[in-house]
Amino acid sequence: MRNYSRLFMDGAWHLPSGQGLAEVINPATEQVAGSVPLGDERDVDRAVAAARRAFGAWSRTSSSVRAAYIRALRATASAADEMAQVITTELGMPVQWCRSVQVEGPIAGLEHYVEIAGLMDEVREVGNSLVIREAVGVCAFINPWNYPLHQLIGKLAQALAAGCTVVVKPSQETPLHAFLLAEMIEAIGLPAGVFNLVSGPGSKVGEALARHPDVDMMSFTGSTGAGVRVAQAAAPSVKRVCLELGGKSPLLIGEDADLAAAVRYGVQDVMINSGQTCTALTRMLLPASRYAEALELALAETRSLRMGDPLDPQSFLGPMCSAAQRRTVRDYIQVGRQEGARLLCGGESADEFERGFYLKPTLFADVDNRMRIAQEEIFGPVLCLIPYADEAQAIQIANDSPFGLSSGVWAGSAERALGLARQLRAGQCFINGAAFNYQAPFGGYKQSGNGREWGEEGLAEFVEVKAMQL
Repeated sequence: MRNYSRLFMDGAWHLPSGQGLAEVINPATEQVAGSVPLGDERDVDRAVAAARRAFGAWSRTSSSVRAAYIRALRATASAADEMAQVITTELGMPVQWCRSVQVEGPIAGLEHYVEIAGLMDEVREVGNSLVIREAVGVCAFINPWNYPLHQLIGKLAQALAAGCTVVVKPSQETPLHAFLLAEMIEAIGLPAGVFNLVSGPGSKVGEALARHPDVDMMSFTGSTGAGVRVAQAAAPSVKRVCLELGGKSPLLIGEDADLAAAVRYGVQDVMINSGQTCTALTRMLLPASRYAEALELALAETRSLRMGDPLDPQSFLGPMCSAAQRRTVRDYIQVGRQEGARLLCGGESADEFERGFYLKPTLFADVDNRMRIAQEEIFGPVLCLIPYADEAQAIQIANDSPFGLSSGVWAGSAERALGLARQLRAGQCFINGAAFNYQAPFGGYKQSGNGREWGEEGLAEFVEVKAMQL
């Protein structure tokens, strides 16, 4: 049980102005796993003021000093067992995935910014001008619940490297990891005010951060609808806004692909984290000539995945994050049935568990891409199987979406897969089962957002470019 009653601001733990505590529910047991304070607008003002006071000195530190703090944080956080346990408890992701995906991956990405921080020292001569980089200023982060540390580090690493100060608002569903991270940051002695943490409801804390005149940049990860509201609140002060939003990503499997490998990869990609992944390849596009075979493979793979206690290392799927999210997914499954999609498996709660927000992995066959279940982000363990007649139609279906966060291609050769990938309108493409790369930019097209995280492009989001004429 982790119970916090104070917020981390200006280098110390302070009693909040906001009243009350928010309980964090373990989605596997439905028991209280901890609590965090409910901050309010006055707490936002205090945190932003601390970040503003710290910005001048922090932004003028050398890149080597900032890199040293990043390295120290990476070393502290590399004791990943405690962090992974916290995230499993608050999110419900099985331990076999939680440590590697939720913790070790982003911590490895943090290491990359030890080197990237040095880019802030570069001076470019253009004619009679010197072009330099400067930190954008005070940054506010609104984080999601599904990959909480991953997305927090994906903002914090580049902000620290650039010389920005930050105020973080974690999700109310999964805030405990952020408090543990704040303890780690306190332990490495990061200067007061560089990192500030305010938990609380989005309607108070999130809105206050987006509106605040002393916040220079908003970085938000969440639903497209919520991202639009953040951008609207930020518009009057013309602050920079970086949005990582929803997805309905395609996996285009070519006629010449290793069908068994491709389908296995596609099913597992969606079912990891119980489908609560913004980049999940939730539309599997299959050649009509191999469609029946693919359905059999998908059904066999789905039935082989073990759902169970997230503390059991044999569990592939755990519960969904909350009862509310499970209700949302159930509603979409009902929509799919009404639209005429064929339910191959799943579609109901896992009654074998006495407690927990479990939902069986679900496959829909014969999906028309115009259906709501193919156009809207479900955010659950639901995969749509869509046949296509030829390559041109496959590309058309893949791009027929309001989203463009991610995509995948599986073909008989890398050359052929690259040719298909170049035609997909998405911010990234996983080719023949490739892994996520923390040194490459991450972000989306269309209603999946703007801006990038990770890589040098991620650093650029936190930078102002100045030209000095000589």
